[in-house]
Amino acid sequence: MPSALVRLQVGVLVERRRAASPWVEHVWRPVAVLAGAPEAAPWTEVARAPDAATFFAGSTEIELYRSAHYRDNLQSGAPALWVVLRPRAGEPPFELKAVTADPAEGEGFTEPGTDLVEQVDMPEPLRQAIAAFVSQHPTEHAFAKRQRDRADPEALGRRVPGGKGSP
Repeated sequence: MPSALVRLQVGVLVERRRAASPWVEHVWRPVAVLAGAPEAAPWTEVARAPDAATFFAGSTEIELYRSAHYRDNLQSGAPALWVVLRPRAGEPPFELKAVTADPAEGEGFTEPGTDLVEQVDMPEPLRQAIAAFVSQHPTEHAFAKRQRDRADPEALGRRVPGGKGSP
């Protein structure tokens, strides 16, 4: 894979909410991505409510490559980021694995089915930085019209007398 052309430092906020289920005690989900990296230790509690707590899960980088998917994301009307948390044994129960602005990459992280992948709103400073990247590194979707094979009308429906399937 080619090396990233730009790296954007981000922080991730994760919410732990009391579950309404007899099988699990809490439900975890990423709730926000912050532009830049706060000076806080990973898994620092930053807010508390009666049935929920919000934690700073840690910092990572969004790596930007040449891709038309960023432009599509920005033009979608609701630009988003995909946060990937990987389950681990112990406390905290997740590690911050990745954050991406590429919808295809975000979808790809869901394939193994083991990670927690959530879409969150893209903050305006990151939207501006990604828009600047897209304008400096334009790419277009390659359109290739598929050519169909021509059917042989002589081969259709013809049976050879005494051949397989004949009466």
